Parts: sequence; C-alpha cells; structure tokens
Amino acid sequence: MSHLFLQALNGDTVPRPPVWIMRQAGRYLPDFMKLKAKYDFFTRCQTPELATEITVMPIDQIGTDAAILFSDILVVPQAMGLAFEMKPGQGPYLANPVRIAADVEAVRVPDAEEALSYVMDAIVMTKQTLNDRVPLIGFAGSPWTIFCYAVQGQGSRNFDIAKSFAFTEPEAAHALLQKITDTTIAYLKAKVKHGVDAVQLFDSWGGVLSPVDWELFSGQYMRQIVDALRDDIPTIVFAKGCWHSLDAMGTWGASALGLDWTIRPEEARRRAGHDVTLQGNFDPVRLMSPPDQIQSMVKEMIDAFGKDRYVVNLGHGILPNIPVPHVKAFVEAVKSYTPSS
Repeated sequence: MSHLFLQALNGDTVPRPPVWIMRQAGRYLPDFMKLKAKYDFFTRCQTPELATEITVMPIDQIGTDAAILFSDILVVPQAMGLAFEMKPGQGPYLANPVRIAADVEAVRVPDAEEALSYVMDAIVMTKQTLNDRVPLIGFAGSPWTIFCYAVQGQGSRNFDIAKSFAFTEPEAAHALLQKITDTTIAYLKAKVKHGVDAVQLFDSWGGVLSPVDWELFSGQYMRQIVDALRDDIPTIVFAKGCWHSLDAMGTWGASALGLDWTIRPEEARRRAGHDVTLQGNFDPVRLMSPPDQIQSMVKEMIDAFGKDRYVVNLGHGILPNIPVPHVKAFVEAVKSYTPSS
C-alpha cells in the first residue's frame, strides 16, 4: 500500500497532506487514562502488549495517517545505565545525575537491540496489529535533549546545570554527547530492522542554546544520526525553538523538518528550502478553540504551507486537557481539505 505520509516525506504530489499528532498516543484519550490508572509509566513502555494497544488507539479513535510507537526518549539513557524514573506530578527524575568527568566515563554504550528488546518486540506486535493501515513512526530524543536530562537530573525551564556542565567541562560533555549519539544510531537502526517506516528525532531542548552553541552541542550530533540513517529510512528532525537554524538543517538530507508554532509557513519554506518536507506547526493550545474555528485555521495553515511536501501536525505535543472532539475536528479538517481555487 502506498501511504500518504510516506509519499509526503518522499516529496511526491499528493491529493491532500497527511496528518498525525505528536503525543497522539496519550493523555487526552479517556481509554489511555484508564491504562495509566492501572500501570505505571515505564511498565506501559516496557510491556509490548500495552505499548501496542496505546499506539493503535488514536488510529482507531482519531483517524490519523500515521502511528507513532508509544515509548519514551528516556529508554535510551536507561539502557546506558542511567536509572531514570518517572515521578507522578514531577516527570523525569534521576537520583544520581552526571556531574563530573568520572560520571561520563561510567556511562556505557550498550547493545541497543538487546538492551531495548522490549521496544523491538512492541514494534513487531504493533506492525502486526496495524496490518499496514498506516505507517509506524519510531523516535528518539536528540543527544542534547538526553544530555540535558542526564546532567540536570530532572526537567527544567532553562537546564542551567546541564548548560554549565557543557560550557565548563566541554571535553566530558562532548564525550557524553558522542556516547548518546552512538547509542541512538544503533537504537534507531534496530528499530528500522524491526519494521518502523520512518523515524523522528526530538530536539526538545535545543531552544535553550544560542544558535552558535546549538550547532556545537546539538546540531552536529543530530547530523551524525541523520547521516547514519538517511539511506535506510525517511528521517524527520524536530528541533523546538531552533528555527534560527532551519537553513542549516535543510542541508542535512533529512526527509522532513518539524516546526514549532513560532514561525510563519512562508518564512519556514524560505529558510529550509524547497527540497525538504515541512511538518507542523499548529499551536497545541489552539486546539482549545471552537471546532469550527480549528477547521478554518487548519485550512489556512495548509494553504500557507502548500499541500505538497507538507505533513500536518502540532507545533509540539498535544496537551492532556484537549477535548477529543476538538482533536477529531483538527484531523477531519485535513482529511476534507481541498486547495483554494
């Protein structure tokens, strides 16, 4: 089957753009909340049956054009020996963060396929369950984003401790970033081997860096990952808060660049160039607007980006308080899209 999502990533002419939603397999869906009440976060990630059920849920209930495997970016540092837990009401927490060079040396580069075999099992099971209805996206955090959590030890507004470590201990910082990069490449290659149809790299915290520091501590490592995967699978790069570097990212050979909601479609096209698909960039909070308003705004957004070389998505993950009918209105607006005459 020729899927709209993969056609858009390939740059083909399409009747309408495809649509999926970051964090679509999650907390705004009542059925997800029932599972959340029964199983803790990493149990859901580590149990292939649960990960499959959650991944397929929005395909059945919302009707998006691609599925994204239910997992978390922190499974990679866990496999590297960093014992992350998910604290209710607080988020990611690491009791012993990386703070000195000796801590970096202790971080291991695992056999990703073996250490994360539960992810691979979930891919195989999900692919069987989807039965080629839609493509399956695998993902990983960018090395810088993983670095931020590993050094800060928890979520943060500005990741000041992580940035300080990068700036005062650059040799150790780059050693850790390279270990994360090597592990991520092996992890994503294993995902490809087990059947994902595309991968996305989330640079959630690239925006805390200046443009120069972003290239030094984030961009160059993401570029290594894109280089390693480019011939294997369509690759999407999403760097939140980093549209200053869209022109650079446009030269990497990624299939698509994800955009947050702070850039105009015309500006994004101008910066990224016309040889790369763009993805985004509806403000997630705009899904609180009335459904008819959502539908007209989505049509305007598609008109501005153009229907080809474009994937409709939000500018970041969907929020937990979004009413399901509003999400359906967003998806339906894309599915019923016809270009303005």
